[in-house]
Amino acid sequence: MLRLLIGVTWLGIAGLAGAQTVTLNLKNADIGALISTVAEVTGKNFIIDPRVKGKVTVVSSQAMDSEAVYAVFLSILQVHGFAAVPSGAVIKIVPDVNAKQNSIPTVDERGGQAGDEVVTRVVQVDNVAAAQLVPILRPLVPQQGHLAAYPATNVLIISDRADNVDRLVQIIHRIDLVSDAEIELITLQHASAVEVVRILTALNRTRGGAAAAAAGGGGDQPTLVADERTNSVMLGGERSDRLRLRAIISHLDTPLERGGNTHVIYLRYAKAAELVKVLTGVSTSIEADQKGQAAQGVAGSTVNIQADDNANAIVITAPPDVFRSLQGVIRQLDIRRAQVYIDAVIAEITQGKDAALGVQWRGTNDLSGTGAIGGTSFSGAGATIGNVARNPLSVGDGLSLGYFEGTASIFGTEFLNIGVLLQALAADTATNILATPSLVTLDNQEAEIVVAQNVPFVTGSFTSTGTGEGVSNPFQTIQRQDVGLTLRVTPQINEGNAIQLNIEQEISNVSEAVVPGASDIITNKRSIKTTVLVEDRQMVVLGGLIDESLTENVQKVPLLGDIPLMGNLFKSRSTKKQKRNLMVFIQPAILRDAAVFTETSSGKYNYMRGLQTQARDGGVNLLPREMAPVLNEYPPAPVPAAEDDYKQVEE
Repeated sequence: MLRLLIGVTWLGIAGLAGAQTVTLNLKNADIGALISTVAEVTGKNFIIDPRVKGKVTVVSSQAMDSEAVYAVFLSILQVHGFAAVPSGAVIKIVPDVNAKQNSIPTVDERGGQAGDEVVTRVVQVDNVAAAQLVPILRPLVPQQGHLAAYPATNVLIISDRADNVDRLVQIIHRIDLVSDAEIELITLQHASAVEVVRILTALNRTRGGAAAAAAGGGGDQPTLVADERTNSVMLGGERSDRLRLRAIISHLDTPLERGGNTHVIYLRYAKAAELVKVLTGVSTSIEADQKGQAAQGVAGSTVNIQADDNANAIVITAPPDVFRSLQGVIRQLDIRRAQVYIDAVIAEITQGKDAALGVQWRGTNDLSGTGAIGGTSFSGAGATIGNVARNPLSVGDGLSLGYFEGTASIFGTEFLNIGVLLQALAADTATNILATPSLVTLDNQEAEIVVAQNVPFVTGSFTSTGTGEGVSNPFQTIQRQDVGLTLRVTPQINEGNAIQLNIEQEISNVSEAVVPGASDIITNKRSIKTTVLVEDRQMVVLGGLIDESLTENVQKVPLLGDIPLMGNLFKSRSTKKQKRNLMVFIQPAILRDAAVFTETSSGKYNYMRGLQTQARDGGVNLLPREMAPVLNEYPPAPVPAAEDDYKQVEE
């Protein structure tokens, strides 16, 4: 026997490199030295992870061949928390926690793998659910091992030492046996399937817990599932359990002593008062059918349905079969409705050009109002010469040149007072209106947004003037109306993503134009009332107007106004051109869940916050910059925890 001293370690190796057997005796040997010795004896190549460190002690009294030495080597690695993972022509020595993430061999049966070699095995389970075996086998797998079920093919995937994998497979084969469990369908006539399943589940839970405590373990529990549509109970499990449960179900499925039963149903989304109308109609139809059966000897029943608005609940007094029908109706109507976000765009561009030119004159021999008078007067260019003569400040817009109260004389004798008025006017007008109202509403729920001024309109007046000592009592009657923007929409979500919109849109404003002789104000109004069908998040044009008008007005004195050049002294001309473009667009968006709702709302919120921030950064006249209003950040930033909270978490 050859003894090799390595530090404080004794390594006994019987035989030389060409010997057939080897005896290992190690005491506090460095694991690196052991790996080198095993590589020399077995002829294998090893790659050592830097984390592989430690001292090894092995006591052996028998000589071993190279295969036995390698098996002992694997056991040593397992004891010290390491594993050997084959990878081509080399073997990697890594910690156990990283072994399953490397290319460990996948085996079907135990075929030449050493007892402590890390392997992966896929086990097919035929008679029980693989997922049910995971909690049973998990305590038998070490922490660094892996155990998982794949329900699609009902298999178990195990990664661990080969010996432990074999042990788990033997346990699985003893559990995976054919059972006499079957599925039975029991249709109930009087009781509610949901209530029966609830009672039996609670009963089995209590019975199973007591049995498990007495036997020191638990057994398979029967399966109970309620089918509300057919009011049936699906029963699965061992034959003895099914027989016992069938007897209990038969006792529970008995008619009540009284003719009806009272139930309270709390609604989640629907309104109780509105739903009662529907349920009353359904119950009336059911009662009509029961009256027909009563004529044949079958007893009828009375249904009473009431709504409690405070609790948003419905109280139903009805036999079980009628109640189940009404409950099914409630279940299908009491659902969360989607919401619709509606964006409207109202765009109007108006351009106008006006031009007027006219000459007016007059002459009289007596300013007192008597005597002869002559001249021209045209209203196309603005004010008439008579009004200007009485009140020069009423000359109006544009350029006005005039001369009044002039005197003509012959041989020193005054005989004529004359006046001349020249008016010229050119005007350009341009209007650009853009309104983008938006609103959110529930499916099939009307919504309205009004952004307007409440303007008073005079509808009548009365003045009473008394005689003598009478008293004057004048008064006016007015009516206020909204002048501005109104949008009223009722959306209906159809199958898929199509939305039907019933739309009433109106935009009005107070006109700057004045009608001669009228004392009241004038309003401009544009409205659309229509129904459209549009896809989700698609834009549609509701309607519009493209209007262009040209008006020419010529006022002149016959014959004199037709004289070339000189005729302009007896003529007044005006031209007016107006062009208007108006279009209304709408874009709906379906908000089916909270994520889409939050995304849409936060986008609009942040847009408004950006505008306010921009206005604040521009400064506020005569006030500090901080005085400008700004929306808070959305979503709000999380509040940092106090230092004591961090210390508590660390502890």
